[in-house]
Amino acid sequence: MNARLRSVPLLAALVLALPALAAPNEAVSKPVKTVVQSVRYGKDLAALKHFGGEQQARFLVGADWDKASEAQRKEFVQIFHNLFAKIAFPKVRDNFKNLASITYDDPQVNGEEAQVASTVVIDHPVKKQELKLKYSLAKDKAGWKVVDVAVLGDSMLTGIRDDQVRPLLNEGGWEALLKAMREKDKELEKVVLK
Repeated sequence: MNARLRSVPLLAALVLALPALAAPNEAVSKPVKTVVQSVRYGKDLAALKHFGGEQQARFLVGADWDKASEAQRKEFVQIFHNLFAKIAFPKVRDNFKNLASITYDDPQVNGEEAQVASTVVIDHPVKKQELKLKYSLAKDKAGWKVVDVAVLGDSMLTGIRDDQVRPLLNEGGWEALLKAMREKDKELEKVVLK
């Protein structure tokens, strides 16, 4: 058999292997893209499935996570996601009314953590805007989950932690925090998540 014919199976094997080699990047990027598209088209509950609730909660409450009961932890994650979807998602959808494009960079993976950068171009009739976003993800047994997003370098979770969560925890512990969250959720009960 000549050398040219022997290289065909090798070349075919390499070509077939390329999608498998690209799969890890797609596994990291897919939750981000799913969240963005789900929020854009009003599928808030689908978007929330791709957020790392426990990872977000641990960041938001820090060492106080270990002081909470299992019921308090579960309630915190559930109400936090409700509030986040009811407050943030409509604002994002409003911006997406004038969406021109979204591009994603290749993920930067470091063990069980990853970052995906994206550029969002908003073509508003008054002003064209280009936003640089960086999504932080964590891997758990279910796969990659979105934990945080930084817009122009400012972390969403850091702002929530410093401006809202920490002051309530410092003032009255878990009970004060959950009470304030329940009240805000009740205030927003007219907003229905789909």
